[in-house]
Amino acid sequence: MTQAADLVCTNGRVYTPDSRRARPEDPLAESPAAVAVRNGEIVRIGPSNEVRFLEGVETTVVDLDGRVLLPGFVDAHTHLDVLGQQQEEADLSDCDSPATCLDRLEDRRTETEGWVVGFGYDESRWDGSYLTRDQLDSVSADRPVVAFREDLHVASVNSVVLDRHADAMPPENVETADGEQTGVLVEEALTVLRDRLRPEPERMREYLLAAQEYAHSKGVTAVHDMVRHSHAPRVYRELDTAGELTLRVRLNYWADHLDAVLETGLQTNHGSDRVEMGAIKTYADGSIGGRTARLSEPYVDGEDQGEWVTPPEGLADLAGEVDSAGLQFAAHAIGDEAIETVLKSLEPTDGERHRIEHVEVLTDSLIDRLAKSECVVSAQPNFLKWAREDGLYDQRLGDRRRRQTNQFGRLADRGVRLALGSDCMPLDPLFGIEQTVTAPEPTQRLDVSQAIDAYSMGGAYAGFAEDRLGSIERGKRGDFVALDDSPWETAAIGELGVDLTVVDGGIVFDSR
Repeated sequence: MTQAADLVCTNGRVYTPDSRRARPEDPLAESPAAVAVRNGEIVRIGPSNEVRFLEGVETTVVDLDGRVLLPGFVDAHTHLDVLGQQQEEADLSDCDSPATCLDRLEDRRTETEGWVVGFGYDESRWDGSYLTRDQLDSVSADRPVVAFREDLHVASVNSVVLDRHADAMPPENVETADGEQTGVLVEEALTVLRDRLRPEPERMREYLLAAQEYAHSKGVTAVHDMVRHSHAPRVYRELDTAGELTLRVRLNYWADHLDAVLETGLQTNHGSDRVEMGAIKTYADGSIGGRTARLSEPYVDGEDQGEWVTPPEGLADLAGEVDSAGLQFAAHAIGDEAIETVLKSLEPTDGERHRIEHVEVLTDSLIDRLAKSECVVSAQPNFLKWAREDGLYDQRLGDRRRRQTNQFGRLADRGVRLALGSDCMPLDPLFGIEQTVTAPEPTQRLDVSQAIDAYSMGGAYAGFAEDRLGSIERGKRGDFVALDDSPWETAAIGELGVDLTVVDGGIVFDSR
């Protein structure tokens, strides 16, 4: 007797590798289909009337009523602790003026004691000027106030923060004008802030649970989370043990943790079904928004070429040590000179699936080298929001280099492995998919199927999990997202509704 399924989703328009191969232009064209899951594993895919026999007394049956069923999104680059803080602290991500940011921070000041903190501002939404100490002094003259730019490479602080902590910051990372500190901090100066604001385990638990709920509401079933100097790894494991972790979390540890990783014997891909060890991650350079991404030519609105966060010789040494230990290596590299240096550092290694994060400013020669390498490009299509005329890339890089950013189409055409993620800027795969499908330059564009695959199978591959995650196939885990309409039939993909998110055959989000 056939054992009943735990979950049967019926009457859906299901996207599978078979439907993609059979009907590349219209992969959802067939009649309504069903998917059955037992013990977390997909056991049947087919016409609804042929899968109904797996329904039992205790089976959860979901009538998708024509909704589109996609594999759960795998976000290959997140900072969930920051996302959780953004849910709890002042959210500046949609502010379109400094005044709106200040209003949000003032509201937060009245709700809390101690530090007043906001996350996610983007000065390119107004006149391109960072928030300053004078502006933040208006929020409070006696309590520390900090507003993080959305890339987390720039922060703006008030006079209280500077008076108490500037002496502990690298002077070159504390901006001045006419000899006075402006309140704008970049790169390593932010370490002092992170140390002061690091949440204790119980608070971290609240942040991660809030971030998990938000991620599921966006159809995300797995993340590759970047962790540094926090209690997040401990809390993730505690949530897993308690049965409260419904996301799949791959931990990419900052390079500062390498000695501890080696001492404790952690290995890439070891862990549970919910929490596993990923890569050792480092920064080569900074960000375009902070003018600290390392370029081969100067910024058009500045005099220098950006910064090295880790010098080239340090990158080569670290890549060799990580590779020799049998661990996956991941390097943040945004500017073209940084990308070239990371590729050079990885050439002597023999490990597979080392990662380069972001890869924003590309040249023809870099695309050739990436195509010949075995590196995974872990990139963020939502950054294309800055690629339009008069956007951030235009302001920092000029028209020529703006057009050379985020060339996902060319990379895909050359066979480069793409794993798409969000960097939580924002965490929203549908927004990111829309950005690359509608990108201003042909070289930046992916078609809908390519983008969805890179945001599911791409992340699974980057996490050595393509045999169990990333697509709706028999034998894989039952991780799905149901959308209210088809992304193949609208240009406004970012406005589609996520109606259902399923992990291991269990419903973790339901807005129907």
